[in-house]
Amino acid sequence: METSDHGRRAYFGSFTAAGGLGITTAAVHPETGALTPLHSTDAVPHPSYLAPSPDGRYLYAVSETPDGTAAAFALTWRGPELLAPAVPVDGADPTHLTLARGHLVTANYSSGSVSTLPVRPDGTLAGPATVLAHRGSGPRTDRQEGPHAHAVLPDPSGRWLLSVDLGTDSVRSCALAAGDGTLAVRAETRLRPGSGPRHLAFHPHGDRAYVINELDPTVTVCRWDAGSGALTPLGETPLLPDGAAADGTFPSELVVSLDGRFAWAANRGHDSLSVLSLDGDTATLVTTVPCGGHWPRDLALHPDGRHLYAANERSGDVTWFTVDPATGIPARSGSVPAPAASCVVFV
Repeated sequence: METSDHGRRAYFGSFTAAGGLGITTAAVHPETGALTPLHSTDAVPHPSYLAPSPDGRYLYAVSETPDGTAAAFALTWRGPELLAPAVPVDGADPTHLTLARGHLVTANYSSGSVSTLPVRPDGTLAGPATVLAHRGSGPRTDRQEGPHAHAVLPDPSGRWLLSVDLGTDSVRSCALAAGDGTLAVRAETRLRPGSGPRHLAFHPHGDRAYVINELDPTVTVCRWDAGSGALTPLGETPLLPDGAAADGTFPSELVVSLDGRFAWAANRGHDSLSVLSLDGDTATLVTTVPCGGHWPRDLALHPDGRHLYAANERSGDVTWFTVDPATGIPARSGSVPAPAASCVVFV
């Protein structure tokens, strides 16, 4: 794809057993942010999370199944085309993936592990996977009986991979060996017991990180030291307004504005988007707005920073919002059907 097409295509992941279409391609209007679905492929089951290559030539997907796999697609004018059979990640129910140092890295929820697969020059994946098993548990016996890796992503410096584990209430800072893909834990940051950290996002300055917690609707503000790989919790901010019941609310994703002034979080159950004002070591809840559907599993910011997209899993749609640049408050602008939607990415 040409550089001028940056952000002109969106890709939705979904749960195929729940009626999802697999991976859906949509055109993105350059001014309004409106989506127009173009194509879908169910070449792999449950492609619940997607990651494009930096050059926009390939798209990678987890297959969130008990015998978890990852798959590589070529991005063509017709849509994503499977390059080769999916490759086992040697982990159960991979929920998230990223690209780092010539490898595809997956967070495997049910097995509580992180796996790496080499990426070949032609975009295909090699195996077998190199696996780092997490250890530990948390106080919530219904959800934290063992480790549950939920997200993995590189820090802004590219020196570290951070794995976020809901089951152990912790974030691990890992070094990735570019040669064999071995992961080595250099530090583990313990968060509040029972908070259930799910995902993490960095401030554009690279010195702060924000951890969204699934089991208690809060975000933990942290200081990040790229030199040592140390993540230091500074405080928590509630994602719901005073008086709102936390029971039945399970936050899913948080994204930060391009200028670092705001962050937005998606809240399943409460079916809302939280607007946070960021200032140094603090995050302050400004307001919440309806997510435009039911059970927002993912939230994504368009590369131009002007539009937000919520993948509403249970109502089966992707809703987009126009962000007020002065207040950070998003206003609903439209939606398209997307059965069992689970994520949105842009190329």
